[in-house]
Amino acid sequence: MPAIVLVDCNNFFVSCEELFDPSLKGKPVCVLSNNDGCVVARSNPAKDLGITMGMPYFIAKQKYKNAIYLSGNHARYREISKRIMQKLYDFSPNVEIYSIDEAFIDITGCERTHKTTYLGIAQKIRSSIKDETGIDVSIGLSSSKTLAKLASEIAKSKIRKKTDMSGVFEINVENMGDILRETSINEIWGIGRNLDKTLRRHNIRSALDFINLPEDFLKRNLGKNGLDLQKELSGISINPVVSEPSAPKSISKTASFRHFTDDKSIIKNALNYHCHQVCTKLRSQNLTAKLLIVMLRTKDFRIYTNKLSLNDPIESEFEINKEIYRLFEEIYIDNILYRSSGVILSGIEKKKEEQLGLFNAEQKIKSKKLSKAWDNIEKKYGAGSLKIGMNEERE
Repeated sequence: MPAIVLVDCNNFFVSCEELFDPSLKGKPVCVLSNNDGCVVARSNPAKDLGITMGMPYFIAKQKYKNAIYLSGNHARYREISKRIMQKLYDFSPNVEIYSIDEAFIDITGCERTHKTTYLGIAQKIRSSIKDETGIDVSIGLSSSKTLAKLASEIAKSKIRKKTDMSGVFEINVENMGDILRETSINEIWGIGRNLDKTLRRHNIRSALDFINLPEDFLKRNLGKNGLDLQKELSGISINPVVSEPSAPKSISKTASFRHFTDDKSIIKNALNYHCHQVCTKLRSQNLTAKLLIVMLRTKDFRIYTNKLSLNDPIESEFEINKEIYRLFEEIYIDNILYRSSGVILSGIEKKKEEQLGLFNAEQKIKSKKLSKAWDNIEKKYGAGSLKIGMNEERE
């Protein structure tokens, strides 16, 4: 039977801030999104106050004046995340990084190597991360990803309630029935709001109700995904840990402006930043893209997009920054206030050996060298240490 661990960093962004300022520990701390738009992470004391995820900052600071609000430092969070994820390979080569603060590890067959049980390995992972990075994690252990995810949520809940501070919880054959009976269906990973409503209309309220559903009902109403989820909840691993992730369908970067604006220079600077972020991510994963999309969102939430199919796959911001300006100009409307902007790259695929064209070879080589130099500067001096300037043509 497989043994799958989910490592989930507790209140990750807040925990990172506490590493650099220990005086924050035990206080109601909130980390804010880009341009301080809304709350994206909360300490447990902040949660106890009633501050919710996604709460707009202007509401939170009026309603919860005693909380501490910090602008997010995402470069710092990514760096700490890398250290944590690298540590996981000490316990198994089969690591699937799921998000900046979560990863699955397949530790099947690792008992002899680590000279302990699967539960003992999970405990070692937690103590090792805490000792070497200072970040506290919750760990779930079970025979499928879905159950490991549920087990990590139980571990996290027990820490918050102070009923079990071990931070590790295992769902096994002995306790699975009782846990699924007590778990509401909407607490299961993969059950969204609409599916929850559908299931409740059929009086399916717990995870145990779900795994007891007839196969023909699942086929008729939920298809293959429903059947797979039922098996995962029953402890049968359908979605294995995948060490080498497939290329994403798209890579995007969007953010709200600090204040609503119609200033072209502010919007273009934001698009420059977004373009660099998505291209940096492309290069870090050895990917290229063939579709470029620019997005503007107005003050009243209307969205305008413009896209361009690229003849050659790109990986450098210097290959497309002029195209981004052109796409922007085509959808920009005078005297309208904008709340956010974004750049999306699609048509993602693994980078291949490229046949350079006769007329653009020199420019493409130059663009890639500039991007590589930028990456090296940011690795040495930190994200944001270099920015693209705009060369505005004037009449």
